[in-house]
Amino acid sequence: MKLNHLNLCVKDLNDATGLFQDLFGFELQDRKGDAIAVMKDEEGFTLVLSCSAAFGGENPIYPEGFHVGFYVDTKEEVDRFYDRLVGANLIQPDQGAKNIRGGYSLYFKALDGILFEITSFA
Repeated sequence: MKLNHLNLCVKDLNDATGLFQDLFGFELQDRKGDAIAVMKDEEGFTLVLSCSAAFGGENPIYPEGFHVGFYVDTKEEVDRFYDRLVGANLIQPDQGAKNIRGGYSLYFKALDGILFEITSFA
C-alpha cells in the first residue's frame, strides 16, 4: 500500500500555498479558485490544501501535538532553514533548533497555528 496524498485544511489558501512553495519547495500542480490547491514536492508527495470556508465549514482547529514534519539530511540544513525563518519573520531569533529524541529539530508555528517540524538525524 502506498500513501497517495494528504489533505491539509487551512484558513487562507494563498498563505498556505505560498508557504509550501517558498519554504518547502512544493510546486503548484492545480488550483480550484480559493477552495483547493494541489501541490507536489521533489519526492513526488502530493499535498492537497483545502480551504474549509470555501466548502461552508469552519476554520480548522488542529489538536495539540498535531504537526507537519520534514526530514533533512544535515544539521546545517536545519540551521539554514532557521535562518530563512528568522529572515521571513516567521520565528523569533531565540527559538532555535534543539537536540530532541535523537535528532536535531526546529519547531515553529505558521498558517494560524499549525506546528511545523524540521529535523535531521545526522
